[in-house]
Amino acid sequence: MTTTTRQIQLTARPQGTPTPADFRTVEATLPDLAEGQVLVRNTYLSVDPYMRGRMNDVKSYVPPYALDAPLEGGAVGVVEESTSGSVPVGATVLHMAGWREHAVLGEREVRVVDTDAAPASAYLGALGMPGLTAWVGLTAIAHLREGDTVFVSGAAGAVGSMVGQLAHKLGAAKVVGSAGSAAKVSWLVDELGYDAAFDYSEGPVARQLAEHAPVDVYFDNVGGDHLEAAIQHMGTGGRLALCGAIAGYDHPVPGPRNLMLVIAKRLMLRGFIVSDHGDLAGEFYRTVAPWLASGDITYRETVLDGLDRTVEGFLGLATGANTGKMLIKLG
Repeated sequence: MTTTTRQIQLTARPQGTPTPADFRTVEATLPDLAEGQVLVRNTYLSVDPYMRGRMNDVKSYVPPYALDAPLEGGAVGVVEESTSGSVPVGATVLHMAGWREHAVLGEREVRVVDTDAAPASAYLGALGMPGLTAWVGLTAIAHLREGDTVFVSGAAGAVGSMVGQLAHKLGAAKVVGSAGSAAKVSWLVDELGYDAAFDYSEGPVARQLAEHAPVDVYFDNVGGDHLEAAIQHMGTGGRLALCGAIAGYDHPVPGPRNLMLVIAKRLMLRGFIVSDHGDLAGEFYRTVAPWLASGDITYRETVLDGLDRTVEGFLGLATGANTGKMLIKLG
């Protein structure tokens, strides 16, 4: 059966902040299935900050997006046709062929997920890459210890909202977060169990963080002034897990001016990429899925409807348009 679908392509390398003109939506005809393949109708697409880096033609930990080709990203969907013995029609699968309505994929390119255990969308957020990133950063990078004080920047995003909750479950004594609005601050404290939070737009981060010092663990999603403030207020021997630096994704920002404190305080700063730690995925799912099912861990999604809003959702990540995970829901 011939399937015609729509997909979003990158048409130009963004110069600074991306604009809708850097993208286009095209129709495409998908090939017939070969042996061991499936046709997936996507139901949810993920847009994530890391995608901005892939739009630049520079060497990095993952190849750049190709121009005039469909972009890639996390997605979940339903198998509509199958020539695979292991992935049946009707299964819900997780894969990386996002930014499109349908995809033909090999059986090894998809993972069947249990929608009785959690909604399909959760496998793109709390039980997906963002949740695993939070787990890896706290356990394998920052080596969280019982009684630690933890500071999380971008705490109301998909990763940050999981970091704070997991930190408490893993023994942190105090968790502090920064976010970009009063409503997000309230969500962190009232619903996610953050002990304190502040709106970074209301004053210098260093000044607002001072009352919570010393910090033992900093989970960095922002970089820039947040990283500099964290270094200033870390305790001796503090550990900094550097996950992202969204403040500088579109335009370079100055690096921390207080790096001498890294020496004086004997700090450990370590950047990490979650895909390097696939060996921890099983531990993460076994531990966190029951917490999610019991309500001990909660999450929020910002959902936009339709493929035509995918670019809007992606651009909104840089302006804080999301609370929790940003998703695109397809009909």
